[in-house]
Amino acid sequence: MSSIFGALIEPVDLVPPHELGPVHFIAIGGAGMSGIAALYAELGITVSGSDQFDSPVLADLAASGIRVHVGHAAEQLGAAQTVVVSSAIRADNPELLAAQARGLRIWHRSAALGALMLGRPGVAITGTHGKTTTSGMLAHVLTECGADPGYVIGAKLASSGTSFRLGSGPFVVEADESDGSFRQYPAEIAVVTNVEADHLDNWRTPAAYLEGFRVFTDEAKRVIANLDDPGVRAVLGDRDADWITFGSTPPARVLLTDPVQDGFAVRARLRDMPLELAVPGRFNLSNAAAAVLAAHAVGIDLDAALKAIRSFRGTSRRFTVVGSVDGVDVVDDYAHHPTEVRATLGAARAGVADRGGRVIACFQPHLFTRTRDFADEFGAALALADVVVLMDIYPAREDPLPGVTSDLLVASCAAHGRAAQLVSERGEVAETVAALARPGDVVLTLGAGDVTALGPDIVAALQARSPR
Repeated sequence: MSSIFGALIEPVDLVPPHELGPVHFIAIGGAGMSGIAALYAELGITVSGSDQFDSPVLADLAASGIRVHVGHAAEQLGAAQTVVVSSAIRADNPELLAAQARGLRIWHRSAALGALMLGRPGVAITGTHGKTTTSGMLAHVLTECGADPGYVIGAKLASSGTSFRLGSGPFVVEADESDGSFRQYPAEIAVVTNVEADHLDNWRTPAAYLEGFRVFTDEAKRVIANLDDPGVRAVLGDRDADWITFGSTPPARVLLTDPVQDGFAVRARLRDMPLELAVPGRFNLSNAAAAVLAAHAVGIDLDAALKAIRSFRGTSRRFTVVGSVDGVDVVDDYAHHPTEVRATLGAARAGVADRGGRVIACFQPHLFTRTRDFADEFGAALALADVVVLMDIYPAREDPLPGVTSDLLVASCAAHGRAAQLVSERGEVAETVAALARPGDVVLTLGAGDVTALGPDIVAALQARSPR
């Protein structure tokens, strides 16, 4: 049974959080919901919520005074006047049905987040890739520069240990394009990192996906965008839009030049000023340029922003070092689209070049539709690794599709000159990967599913094999 919202979210009129009455979050433990719920509670609003399974996140929410439930039941709505749901909530959810029967206000999570932005300078950061990192960079810069930002992003900041903050200054949101909900945010500034066809299970066609970005940028007062990206150029088209563009060559208004990767650090020049990062990947120079320019757009001195971003240490699941054993680094990354996989593997290869190591990719495909739509592109991207271990597809919200399995990617890797080993038994993956690794290698666990849990297991397996 499908979501009540259909494939794409339509914006609704927002009201301030204090006018919503008690608020109940269905699936409150999710990454996209828990931070919003916590901020509502911090505002003094009565908050409750439920989730299918217990988790440490629920325990943290309960400790903050939120009434949480494991499992879904109609009576758990209590005195709620507003119910918040995500796109993943199915139409037959008993709490949702009860809310509809009672005539309660039912909001998508993006509306609940958008309400937090009312009355504050807002920055919505979107794009097919790089949203989380760019949002994290901007939140970090604003914090370091004393702007007291609010933010809700898709992963914890290494500097703060959290993915959300109320603050009193500019409000930064990671604006999800996958379901069209990026149009919901009342942001003065829109940032577009890049545009490449994805989420076609919702958008259906690349042309419709592109048009979604056109509408998003039309609704913003100011747009900051990466003009090096062909998808961004397609969104801009021949419109006479007064965008703040950056890129390596004119007609970009702000030039980003002289990129250099030095091990797992990168640097370049932005407006002929030094842009230096302690995180890997040349692609992160574009993310950083967008973040610095967004900070400047809300009133931060450009030189101060450039200095602040030097201390950015990343977000969780973005080239996160899990551990090192006998010269083998184990790194976890959220890359789940071919372009992201390619960029992450490229950053890893540059990082091991001076030590003669190899890149070992342990990849878990995410979604049957994405695997079907981009099988050839995944094979080409994974071929950049020296060793490829594949897991079965993580279904997330989808049901299986006939003929769509990880065997498609095994064949695609072979077509691009790289043998791939499929390990369908999850309990055997960590030991298999550890047995392949040797000193100097970087092992990457890649994907948007539960592959992230394998990093510590691989470290443990390497330790068990260590002669020391």
